[in-house]
Amino acid sequence: MSYPRSLTPEEELADAKKRLSLPPVVVICGSTRFMTEMTEADVRETKAGKIVVKPGCDMKSPHELLSDPVEAETLKARLDDLHRAKIRLADEALVVGDYIGDSTRAEIAYARSLGKPVRFTHPEVDPDA
Repeated sequence: MSYPRSLTPEEELADAKKRLSLPPVVVICGSTRFMTEMTEADVRETKAGKIVVKPGCDMKSPHELLSDPVEAETLKARLDDLHRAKIRLADEALVVGDYIGDSTRAEIAYARSLGKPVRFTHPEVDPDA
């Protein structure tokens, strides 16, 4: 007698999204120096009928919550963890901007390691192209 195998958490999430008839989820990745471009990408992807998740904090712009360097470093680590969760939640990633730094390169590698399709607003910066 064979038993059905248990679904992985990723398969359970995909199944739940399907049962809920959710539209595709796209995560916007890239340097926060491109926040204006990310907002534009958000509008375009939303107009195309997708749920969009993106960075919510711009660590490159001054803000009172980021004034303490020690707290800012701790926050950066938490935000990196949060963004990886957004990548896991998403069906695909959209990399915004014409520059790929170490953090964005890591996001791309993570998304691809999970089998997520990765698109680029500037395909010439794809590290695997």
